[in-house]
Amino acid sequence: MLVAVDHVQLAAPPGSEDLLRAYCIDVLGMTEIPKPPVLAARGGCWFEAGFVQLHIGVEADFRPAKKAHPGLRVTGIEAYAARLRDKGASVTWDDNLPGHKRFYSEDPVGNRLEFLEPRG
Repeated sequence: MLVAVDHVQLAAPPGSEDLLRAYCIDVLGMTEIPKPPVLAARGGCWFEAGFVQLHIGVEADFRPAKKAHPGLRVTGIEAYAARLRDKGASVTWDDNLPGHKRFYSEDPVGNRLEFLEPRG
């Protein structure tokens, strides 16, 4: 029986870890967590905020995910969107999901991210 999502993994090109660290920490407000040594040797980096974990894995023939994406639930979505915009990230609002406020953005390597908050 499934009980929860443990983490979401996104791919990134080799050598982009510092760019993604800056984005995940400074823009998204996450904290970097250590990878086990055997996995750290492969590159990439892991982050968390509350119960949300985002793993970034290095992929030699990387292509950004433009359709597939994590849906990240937030509180105070207007303020969170303003934070992203103020830090230079794109924010594209989408009102097509009943009962939610949501917007899309992209990480620095072009992966699509969805941020949403239930209404009421």
